[in-house]
Amino acid sequence: MIREINGSILVNMFISGANNLINHTKEVDDMNVFPVPDGDTGTNMSMTMKSCVQGLRANENSGVYEIIKSVANDTLRGARGNSGVILSQLMRGMKKAFEGAEVCDVKIWANAFKSASDCAYRAVMKPTEGTILTVAREMAQCAIEYESQVEDIEEFFALVTDAGNKALAKTPELLPKLKQAGVVDSGGQGLMFIVEGMYYYISKNKIIELNSALQEENKASAISEDEEIKFAYCTECIVEKNEKNKSAFKFKAAIEVIGDSMVFVDDDDIVKVHIHTNTPDVVLSEALKVGSLSSVKIENMRLQHSNIVANASLAAPEPKPYKKYAFISVAVGDGIVSTLKELGVDYVIEGGQTMNPSTEDFCKAIESVNAENIFVFPNNKNIIMTAQQASDIFDSNIIVIPTTSVTQALSSMLVFDEDLSPDENAEAFGEAVSASKSAQITHAVRDTVVDDIEIKEGEYLVIVDGKIKASDKELSQAVCDACDNMVDDDSSVVTIFYGEDVSKEDAEAIKEDLEEKYDECDVYLHSGGQPVYHYLISVE
Repeated sequence: MIREINGSILVNMFISGANNLINHTKEVDDMNVFPVPDGDTGTNMSMTMKSCVQGLRANENSGVYEIIKSVANDTLRGARGNSGVILSQLMRGMKKAFEGAEVCDVKIWANAFKSASDCAYRAVMKPTEGTILTVAREMAQCAIEYESQVEDIEEFFALVTDAGNKALAKTPELLPKLKQAGVVDSGGQGLMFIVEGMYYYISKNKIIELNSALQEENKASAISEDEEIKFAYCTECIVEKNEKNKSAFKFKAAIEVIGDSMVFVDDDDIVKVHIHTNTPDVVLSEALKVGSLSSVKIENMRLQHSNIVANASLAAPEPKPYKKYAFISVAVGDGIVSTLKELGVDYVIEGGQTMNPSTEDFCKAIESVNAENIFVFPNNKNIIMTAQQASDIFDSNIIVIPTTSVTQALSSMLVFDEDLSPDENAEAFGEAVSASKSAQITHAVRDTVVDDIEIKEGEYLVIVDGKIKASDKELSQAVCDACDNMVDDDSSVVTIFYGEDVSKEDAEAIKEDLEEKYDECDVYLHSGGQPVYHYLISVE
């Protein structure tokens, strides 16, 4: 019987759970059939869990609260997509139940599952049943039910895992789109792979290993990093916070880009830091912004190169000029990025569908611009929560405009007025988004049925304002169907960005067809260079 577990066991449980999810990434991706069947849930959840593995290993000799605190902080920073953000909120909820504990028993685990579910539900503005939230909630209900009946943690995890899988099996009955496609919820499945991996370690005393292909990939990546990145100074310090309980995330974000091998523990009263860097002075100067230094240790790891002592400490880069407004946008494709910057976007985060940026990516972008008011355009429904989560970390006025396509961001930038207030500009952006219609043309990755539209793998999906309108065998027909769904008597401008897989000649031929068909509209064609989407189209 296992009555309690320590930090070392908890580390192995989380690593086993992360590995199990990573091994099934493609399986979870393939289940992600809505809002479009070009799924990335498995990829987003796997990358979110990967972000915490290094911190787990660095803290394996700590108590269980420090372990779960590390997991919560790292998954928050590494969260990608809605599923990743929800996963990070589950970990954040768990952290509350573990607070102050060196070891944990069934009672703490039961409260952790309940707190995790509650936190995730609060994070979602409009919770939908039949998703990862449902799976988390029913595991929590089971955990609370058996809290006083079971003392063995292995037996407890068996019951909770079974409840989770039963909840997952019922998701198609709660969400018609799942039933229509013949799959269970992808986010819920991803969560269950994590929980099953954790239970596997408890029951077998063995970590689920990454499959051999992934191990070779990770090994090659690690070798490359070792060869390319070398830092001279092992820098350690303890900082006593000026303001207790205030997050030191800005400190962490500021120094993690100037070194490696970082271990960062943000406690209520103090911050403990270990990092290999060439600029220890920058680490210490950033630390002093948080509080007073109570302990400092700096060791030169390459004493044979004496000249490094004089040259290693580099001044912090000069901040960009302070201004009233700055803009951050998510986009990919040389043509689209260039257009956004021409319209005044200060920072473009590379990403989009199938390559969602993380919370950390947004935090770095926010840190890099120097403005009183910062507008953020996520440009993808699956990225909005990540952007909002990042904005909550900062005290400055950060306004996330919930754009679902890059064409909406372009429309917003065209109506920006420097003389208006932030609220007035936000209102103008909202009106511009509402007034424009946007469409995306992409490939279907599997056979499915969505909203009674039968879709075959490899066909071209027509997605208008987030909803699938058609599925065509011919790309030119897909573009025509998209425009037919958007152009009306009030339309005057059609703007088209063609992607990296479309030739200029084919795009120009489609433009000519549209000009002939919609002779009262001006049709503009641009090379976007974007992946995934063959065409991005807006109608105003």
